[in-house]
Amino acid sequence: MFGAEKSIENLQQLFAESKKYLELQTEYAKLELTEKLTILLSTLILVLVLIILGMVALFYFSFTIAYVLAPHIGGLMSSFALITLFLLVIMGVVYYYRQKLIVAPMVKFLANLFLRDNMNQQPKEEVSDEQPAE
Repeated sequence: MFGAEKSIENLQQLFAESKKYLELQTEYAKLELTEKLTILLSTLILVLVLIILGMVALFYFSFTIAYVLAPHIGGLMSSFALITLFLLVIMGVVYYYRQKLIVAPMVKFLANLFLRDNMNQQPKEEVSDEQPAE
């Protein structure tokens, strides 16, 4: 009888430890997901801010170039048309190379963010200010 009580006690301990392990793994998954979503959202916000500021800068730059070119190519309307044509060509090039310029880096970033195995990464070496003992 003593053996049966011991095995029931072992099974209860195993169940309790398994339950605790699952709770800890769930908590770890939540923390990891929060970390990765924070990185993703901060990168998205940074890219959006840079795109908006870049568009504003391009807008003012195109006006500057248009006014500089106006006396040389025969008028303000011609210079705006030339800049518009140039921007349309740039848009076409970006569209043509969208796989290399946009999709591939985005896939690489997301794959590195969500699919990397944290357990297999080497820990970063801690830098200390202490001098080695001689």
